[in-house]
Amino acid sequence: MYENPEVGFEEFATSERIASYLRSHGLDVTKPAYGLETAFVATVGRSGPEIIICAEYDALPGIGQACGHNIIAASAVGATLALADLADDLGVRVTILGTPAEEAYGGKVDLLNAGAFANASAAMMVHPSPTDVVDPGVLAVRHLDVEFHGKDSHAAFAPQLGINALDAFVQAYVNVSTLRQALYTTDKIHGIITHGGDAPNIIPSYTKSAWYVRAADRARLAELSSRVEACFAAAALATGCTWEMSEHGHPYDNLVSNPDMVELFKANAASLGRPMLRGTDFPPGASGSTDMGNVSHVVPTIHPFLSINCAPVVNHQPEFAAHTVSPDGHRAIRDGALAMAMTVIDLVEQNRLPLRVERSRP
Repeated sequence: MYENPEVGFEEFATSERIASYLRSHGLDVTKPAYGLETAFVATVGRSGPEIIICAEYDALPGIGQACGHNIIAASAVGATLALADLADDLGVRVTILGTPAEEAYGGKVDLLNAGAFANASAAMMVHPSPTDVVDPGVLAVRHLDVEFHGKDSHAAFAPQLGINALDAFVQAYVNVSTLRQALYTTDKIHGIITHGGDAPNIIPSYTKSAWYVRAADRARLAELSSRVEACFAAAALATGCTWEMSEHGHPYDNLVSNPDMVELFKANAASLGRPMLRGTDFPPGASGSTDMGNVSHVVPTIHPFLSINCAPVVNHQPEFAAHTVSPDGHRAIRDGALAMAMTVIDLVEQNRLPLRVERSRP
């Protein structure tokens, strides 16, 4: 996966390779699954509560596996195979679910809507990070595409006849930057321009930009989004442009970690020589977003971060991708697989099932 990164909904070779590996170990794999061409599903155990282990494998454009989804997928495979011969004795079904397009699109939301989690008693996955955190704070997010429409003209001969859509983007960016001083620490707004014009001597009649708007939960996200949209509308008004906004993929919910599963995973990770910090040990908002947040509002969920000993390198840097295939990356795969498998065993043997979905923190 590191050497052959594939972006969201294009993970054709990756998903097939994982599915083939599972089949080679005797699992009956369904692929495609739930209407997604690069999703797959396989279950060990014939009866009992279902626990879903999520495998992500999409890469980032330009910088490959710089979020470490190769570690996520490999640890999910490891946990599933570790439980394959135990599931019937435990009286539990363990499902590995291949979840495409976590970056920006939200494949897990499509899977939720298609019923992939309908019978799940719990869901889990691990995620590589610079730090070990058992219950990280993870924000809600919207992914937005914004377009401004103006009028072409010769930039030197007749600029007065043009309506500059690039000016509209620049003004929108300034408006958002001004808004940032009035935000909570858990409010985040990021934007890039994806089309800024065609030639310097043509007044741009069209620009397009991509934005992420994040907040502590979906309610605050709605409040913040209305203020961000006002920044776009004001830029259009000031420049004489028209504008339109569209949603890119699904909105993501904040993550709500189940306390029983947190307690068990933390103890199991410690037994492997990996003591885990708590999300409350970090400043509010010092995190990103994931579509596993949407799952956590429906199914009891954990999403621990596992260190690959890379600090000061962080996720979404090319150097992070290189660390995923280091000895520390391999250890994270092993520890993640074992800690998840041990947590499944503990949930059954300690009669922790059924769990309940915890209330989302405000």
